[in-house]
Amino acid sequence: MTTAWTSGAAPPVTGNGNGSTTLVEGSTFCQSSIDGDIIPGRPHGLFVSDTRVLSGWQLHLDGTPVEPLSTIDGAPYAATFVGRVRPHSGLADSTVLVLRRRQVGAGMREQVVLRNLADETAVLTVAVLVEADFADLFEVKEGRARTHHGVEAAAGSDGLTFLCPGAEQCQTVTVTADGEPDVVPRQLTFHAMVPPRGEWSVSLVVQAAVGGVTGHEEHDEKSPECRLHAWRMATPQITTGASGLVTTLATSASDLGALQIHDPRHSERRVVAAGAPWFMALFGRDSLLTSWMALPLDQRLALGTLQTLADHQGVKVDPLTEEQPGRILHEVRLGRAAALALGGGSAYYGTADATPLFVGLLGELHRWGLPPAELASLLPVADRALAWIRDFGDRDGDGFVEYQRATDRGLLNQGWKDSFDGVNFADGRMAEPPIALAEVQAYVYAAYTARAEIAVASGDQRTAAEYRRKAAELKAAFNERFWLPERGWFALALDAEKRPVDSLTSNMGHCLWCGIVDDDKAGAVAEHLLSPPMWSGFGIRTLADTMGAYNPMSYHNGSVWPHDSAIAAAGLMRYGFVAEAQQVAMGVLDAARRFGGRLPELFCGFDRVEFPSPVPYPTSCSPQAWAAAAPILLTRTLLRFQPDLPSGKVMVAPVVPDRLVPLKIENLPLAEYRLCIDVREDGWDVQGLPEHLVVTGP
Repeated sequence: MTTAWTSGAAPPVTGNGNGSTTLVEGSTFCQSSIDGDIIPGRPHGLFVSDTRVLSGWQLHLDGTPVEPLSTIDGAPYAATFVGRVRPHSGLADSTVLVLRRRQVGAGMREQVVLRNLADETAVLTVAVLVEADFADLFEVKEGRARTHHGVEAAAGSDGLTFLCPGAEQCQTVTVTADGEPDVVPRQLTFHAMVPPRGEWSVSLVVQAAVGGVTGHEEHDEKSPECRLHAWRMATPQITTGASGLVTTLATSASDLGALQIHDPRHSERRVVAAGAPWFMALFGRDSLLTSWMALPLDQRLALGTLQTLADHQGVKVDPLTEEQPGRILHEVRLGRAAALALGGGSAYYGTADATPLFVGLLGELHRWGLPPAELASLLPVADRALAWIRDFGDRDGDGFVEYQRATDRGLLNQGWKDSFDGVNFADGRMAEPPIALAEVQAYVYAAYTARAEIAVASGDQRTAAEYRRKAAELKAAFNERFWLPERGWFALALDAEKRPVDSLTSNMGHCLWCGIVDDDKAGAVAEHLLSPPMWSGFGIRTLADTMGAYNPMSYHNGSVWPHDSAIAAAGLMRYGFVAEAQQVAMGVLDAARRFGGRLPELFCGFDRVEFPSPVPYPTSCSPQAWAAAAPILLTRTLLRFQPDLPSGKVMVAPVVPDRLVPLKIENLPLAEYRLCIDVREDGWDVQGLPEHLVVTGP
């Protein structure tokens, strides 16, 4: 049985040859054809709170669809669809241009403009065909969507209303328009007379009430334009001769702004959703890693993530949702299917890594200057998370955190490679749970070291000693049990029988990043990560091409994930492998340039020698949160920028490749300071630090 949170199915490929356009703002997104139409029967729609409130939205002129010309992206939440009225029979050219200016927010607003390029008045019948099925997002994603029984469509004087009375809370969507439309159920019709060389226009507004919350477009300081403008103004500015890097970082910042979702109970908090179109929700692992990688943009994103996840920390044992005391959730969903699958709830906790990542991010934010009051409020949450690692994460008392789903409804794999076949041996056999993943042990190690550092800063030497001991014991055990000396790499995992899962994967790059790898093994790890079986030219493959399960077009078994490669680059730099880290960084940034500045969630793992541009994965999310954050982490890695404000130090030691120099980053936030890092051919300097902070090298 498939449930809301367990689906490993990718969204269906439409196969219409026209592609699609996704607009996103917070938890609202709209996916349509490139002409702007939302076509029934396809994975299109306007989605609010994980519910598809529009399943059809088609513009017809004189009974025929618009002929598309171009799509102009104005912002992540807005676009203009440019088309023309189809030429009359026997004529080659059209004389009427069609503009559809669309913006999503809590609902949707669209202005239709007809521009007459002829010397005679144009008379047209303009029809907007509307459908609403109130399907759950996962029903759409998996191709299971059906109009819910009892959906009613009613015509009013200025618009349409759709009602889904069978839902626990009444769900409605209204479509209103200016002018004087003729309204019948599921269609608004306008009679347009467009003067010679003139224009005619109409504005339509979609408002949805889902789960008892009404959404509508806003035009004050909380509007999408204002929020995104404020975000952009607060983020760092970059100057460099490498225009591709400028475009990529600007796109990353913009996408991270657009993907932010807001809790109405805490409007000041910033939390990033995992990705558009299908993952516009809070995910523990994704949101934690994204905000960690995006620290140079704004530390408030990490703080909001920690605070929001703390509010949902597990308090009881519930096999259905896999909630356990102290556990950090996997995801929060608002749609009807998710609520039914969760026994009436909205959160699912089946992940092995979010809980240690929570503690690790708190430690990193502490190094970046987290205010003492905020640290004090979150530290008890971190300690409960550490208790979960001891009491629930380590299922058999061997010192490693394992996972096994509690019921047949849970996620089979509960690390970041959470597809059903994401954990496999070198010969292609799948591992049997309980499974202890290599990178999860690394995250636990980072959590222990973070808690020890926080304790040192507060003068709690007893706690510091306890977690230093735990970290040392875990590191020793990990390097003994996971290391494969005959192969020269770390096992992906230990399976149910404690056998090493011996495939060569990118996961050990995360182990470098967290520092759990012994120095005498790091060189071999670095060599394998950049070896031909792993290195695609645009990034590190998730699985080496010599492994039994390798498929460059798979989701987790041979593809390239930008965030995964960026984390590996940071790990390589941590251990002093500068050239290797630079190689990974430049490969991923080259891929970003070929994608127009926006890295997708993943792309195929084909070799760059064979395909000089990265081959897209067909259902990859874009924009996607940790893909957007990857160029930010890569830039930080090349700057070797690591603050440690509690110790009074900031490490800055740029190793920026020549093709990116000069590189100047201004307005970089660090606690209450704003820094400028300027890298030139003849050297570098950093400005904006107070005198009590010492700049150090690696």
